[in-house]
Amino acid sequence: MSKLDENIATLERHLARFREGGIANRIGGQDRSGGGGTFQTVSPVDKSVICDVARGQAADIDAAAQAAHDAFPAWRDMPAKERRAVLIRIAEGIEARAEEIALCECWDTGQAWKFMSKAALRGAENFRYFADQVTSARNGQHLPSPTLMNVTTRKPIGPVGVITPWNTPFMLSTWKIAPALAAGCTVVHKPAEASPLTARLLVEIAEEAGLPPGVLNTVNGFGEDAGRALCEHRLIRAIAFVGESRTGSMIVKQGADTLKRNHLELGGKNPVIVFDDADLDRALDAVIFMIYSINGERCTSSSRLLVQDTIRAAFEAKLIDRVNAIKVGHPLDPATEIGPLISEEHFAKVTSYFDIAQQDGATVAAGGETLGDDGYFVKPTLFTGARNDMRIAQEEIFGPVLTSIPFATEEEALALANDTEYGLTGYVWTNDLTRALRFTDALEAGMIWVNSENVRHLPTPFGGVKASGIGRDGGDWSFEFYMEQKHIGFATGAHKITRLGI
Repeated sequence: MSKLDENIATLERHLARFREGGIANRIGGQDRSGGGGTFQTVSPVDKSVICDVARGQAADIDAAAQAAHDAFPAWRDMPAKERRAVLIRIAEGIEARAEEIALCECWDTGQAWKFMSKAALRGAENFRYFADQVTSARNGQHLPSPTLMNVTTRKPIGPVGVITPWNTPFMLSTWKIAPALAAGCTVVHKPAEASPLTARLLVEIAEEAGLPPGVLNTVNGFGEDAGRALCEHRLIRAIAFVGESRTGSMIVKQGADTLKRNHLELGGKNPVIVFDDADLDRALDAVIFMIYSINGERCTSSSRLLVQDTIRAAFEAKLIDRVNAIKVGHPLDPATEIGPLISEEHFAKVTSYFDIAQQDGATVAAGGETLGDDGYFVKPTLFTGARNDMRIAQEEIFGPVLTSIPFATEEEALALANDTEYGLTGYVWTNDLTRALRFTDALEAGMIWVNSENVRHLPTPFGGVKASGIGRDGGDWSFEFYMEQKHIGFATGAHKITRLGI
């Protein structure tokens, strides 16, 4: 039996319970049906129905918010050592069920096993990292003045809403939920409707690890009903969201009346700039990895290649050969590098750019075609001969599609790189240290890697500028979002107080 056949057989065993009983909302430690009935989650691999999913409505969000509100005082006040132990057990539970999580995620999202087999373990790393920060998370500062001993501390903000996307849903859910729990907050989680399977697994693992009922609640549903109700709910103090920029704008508007705090990790049209003095073989590897891995469905993908004109022809020739050799196939096949896109709607969006590119005058140098009729498969695609004012260079396609644009000088490269409404990441390839310092200082992006692909380090800040988001994840930046600063001033003597009304 091949590894693909083994993976399919194992997956079938894991899916059996979902097919029989569907996925319920989980509120206050209890399974609940959805006020809107159910909807179906469909595999992009073959367009088959996986199972029915509870469709949450405003009433379901209200019940979950109330459960989170009721559970908050006890979770907030639980000794740090005990909360840390719970988070460690959640990490251990994730590791124990890593294969199940990865297989379900591949089938639910179309992501390749090559990458998803590690995603669950990254989720466990998130819980372990933030578990280790629990005991110091509320620490403050001593800020003495001439008349006062000023001290600060941090307190968890309260129940928070977490809205996660469909591209790598399990890992990104842990990225938000782990620091929220470590801070002492309770959570109402609304996963993306296109990928609900592993959100269910996460709440099961958390409760089995001893997380008290109501501390983590999961309500499935759509943005227009469950998502909006969560953003508007008076008991929810903050919203952490990962997704596209238009939805982020809506979330801010929906939370305005209740003065929600928002952390928004949004879209990107990220440049990778390759100068002619770079290590071109390594740069080529990184360019390919950062747009074609994860099906190109990642916010940090380097979807605009800015390549110096002195090396453009040779670099693009090698790029075309490599892109044409990328293996597209069944996501549970370990050899597959690109699986199907998430849904029919997204498939239609991505493939629409094949015609748009040609209408605008670019060349389809590789790909630009769909594959088969069973699922939502497309060939990895490369557009050359592009200009930065084309739609393919300005709009977030969010698929395995790269647009190559030439530049002549450093000044031109910088202008092109910054000429976008987005500012999430940037990648710079050069062996000129002073150029790297100049360029990264002027590049409008929240995160930049020099001579490297995206290598995530959990203590560092993660987030963008401009239309790419508000706020930062990672390390202490996460706690700044999930906690409130508190100042207390103690008089150190009988300092003079101005007297009125004497």
